[in-house]
Amino acid sequence: MMTALQAAPAVGGALVVGGVGVALSRRREYIVRWCAWAVAVPVALGAFALGGPGLALLAALGGTVCAAEYAALARLRWADRGVLHAAVLALPAAAWLVPGQLPRVLAAAVLAALLVPVLTGDAEGGARRLAFTAGGVLWFAPLAGAVLLDDAALALFAAVSVTDITASLAGRRLRGPKLSPISPNKTWAGALCGAAAGLATLAALDACTPAYAVAVLLGAPLGDLLESLVKRSLGVKDSASWLAGAGGLLDRLDSLLLTFALALLLAL
Repeated sequence: MMTALQAAPAVGGALVVGGVGVALSRRREYIVRWCAWAVAVPVALGAFALGGPGLALLAALGGTVCAAEYAALARLRWADRGVLHAAVLALPAAAWLVPGQLPRVLAAAVLAALLVPVLTGDAEGGARRLAFTAGGVLWFAPLAGAVLLDDAALALFAAVSVTDITASLAGRRLRGPKLSPISPNKTWAGALCGAAAGLATLAALDACTPAYAVAVLLGAPLGDLLESLVKRSLGVKDSASWLAGAGGLLDRLDSLLLTFALALLLAL
């Protein structure tokens, strides 16, 4: 498994190749996405180079932004938002400082999400609140996997990024049967091309184990569909609008969340 410093040239090369591809596509959407990754990748490499504290901070910051976007979409009350934000901060910190206590921290966060509507006496909207808050805690919990997976998390991050952009580009070019009615723009052709690119990225980073391969093959497309399902149920297209041309951070990390969850389940 490559370290962050060892992987930097390969990741940088992939970023350059991706930049050429999006430039040739002449689609503003892809060019803006690539620019976002051009900023995010060096930040991520720096966090991985710092190890535990850097990864915990990166996961906490990413979780905070995603939680804010999700809470706004779900129209969560401030008490519920407080539980969700506390969870996305506590879980990466626990993964770094007291990894053996991580299951207890997660259980406490879910329990708080379930009890807040009860303690506030919300008889009308309580069920919805606890479902969305507890669901959000569980959805964003895998970000703590950045700490637990260490160098493997960088390889998964790179593989998922390449998978997503390749699937989108190939899907538009090749078209063909739709992948799911949940997201009509996604096709089987795009998913297969993305899977091949993701596996090639894992291999280039010396991380193509059966567990990580399965995590990318299933986590990347299903994580994207999971967020599409949530957004459709809430009647929105993007998780936010602050990331020009790319929605919000949750729109960019949706595939990574499920990929990390599968990697933790299969590899640890």
